[in-house]
Amino acid sequence: MGALGRVGNVTSRTRAADAGGDGRSLEKVALVPGTDEKSFDAFYAREYRSLVALAHALTGSRSHAEDIAQEAMLAAYRRWDGVALLDSPAGWVRRVCANISTSFVRRRVVEARAAVRLRGRRTEVTELVDDDAEFWSVVRRLPRRQMQCVALRYVSGYTVAEIAIVLGCADGTVKAHLARARSTLAQRLGEPIDEEAAP
Repeated sequence: MGALGRVGNVTSRTRAADAGGDGRSLEKVALVPGTDEKSFDAFYAREYRSLVALAHALTGSRSHAEDIAQEAMLAAYRRWDGVALLDSPAGWVRRVCANISTSFVRRRVVEARAAVRLRGRRTEVTELVDDDAEFWSVVRRLPRRQMQCVALRYVSGYTVAEIAIVLGCADGTVKAHLARARSTLAQRLGEPIDEEAAP
């Protein structure tokens, strides 16, 4: 099955506010007749696994990470003629993925709190199953932008400048988010977070 077939299997319930911020539902974004499917297939093959890794780090759920990566790719496919012309299509789809992941985490928090109120017990949340689980569990408790900056830095390997482009902010803002995040992580994990040593 090609990338188009895999993407087509995902329901497009995600709002464009998660995908790009223009307030339109993805269901209303029509496929562009001239879409270059071969170009998109290559993009999908190249970027999909790293998108899953990014979503996994931000949500703590492998199964949901795959759904989120598919939804991000669906958004890219539906706008591919425009996305393909961007300086960094990979950066665009990572921004979409990060926003969808953050929205997912917020929904899970709300659902967990509601479950506690209704049933008097905490809802279990699937965590990472590798050696970095504790680190990413703490990362997911950081403020939204700090969490996204850390994930883009350590999962995608992006530079400060690249993160700034993806998130649409200044380099200095990214540096500030990363510095605050490292300080908080060091306090909560009980050890300094080295730029090279973090996951």
